[in-house]
Amino acid sequence: MPRPTQSGLSDAAAEELVALVSALGGRTLGLFSSRRAAERAAEVLRQRTDLTILLQGDQSLPLLIRAFRDNPATCLMGVMSLWQGVDIPGDSCQLVVIDRLPFPRPDEPLAAARSAAVDAAGGSGFASVSVPIAAVRLAQGVGRLIRSTADRGVVAVLDPRLETARGYGAFMRASLPPFWYTTKREVALGALHRLAGTSPAADS
Repeated sequence: MPRPTQSGLSDAAAEELVALVSALGGRTLGLFSSRRAAERAAEVLRQRTDLTILLQGDQSLPLLIRAFRDNPATCLMGVMSLWQGVDIPGDSCQLVVIDRLPFPRPDEPLAAARSAAVDAAGGSGFASVSVPIAAVRLAQGVGRLIRSTADRGVVAVLDPRLETARGYGAFMRASLPPFWYTTKREVALGALHRLAGTSPAADS
């Protein structure tokens, strides 16, 4: 995947999202870094699939979560408030897609002030403040997949920095639950097809 460079969802990320969701046939929670990205994800999935696509903000969150839980051919796209506190155990959620690493935005005053203080003292505000915050948020988002010991599924992070960034990429991977990690697209798609009880040939 190309490195994300904008607040929206890139064409490459949108294509990957469609492939992942189609392989599973729904049961997808999309966690996005911006409202703009979540809206584009919902728009693309509505155009390219026959699934029910729910978008945070269209209805109250309890109604959206209930609809997502009750219908397996459903996807729920949302932003930061879905990254924590959403509990959907069982087969209703077997794919979590995260569009980019959740670093704090420049307009988050507490993180910005802490980072500026570290920089002023001669340290790295990014390494000391932004990276740990992003690691905690990423772990919280990933945790939406596994809510009980019987849960299983795939977490897809569409941000190559988790793999390629020197220093903080490895730090963030180490902060995640002990999932089986891969960068091979075909492995992830194969796992989703197995969860769906289909084969890749069935899509053609």
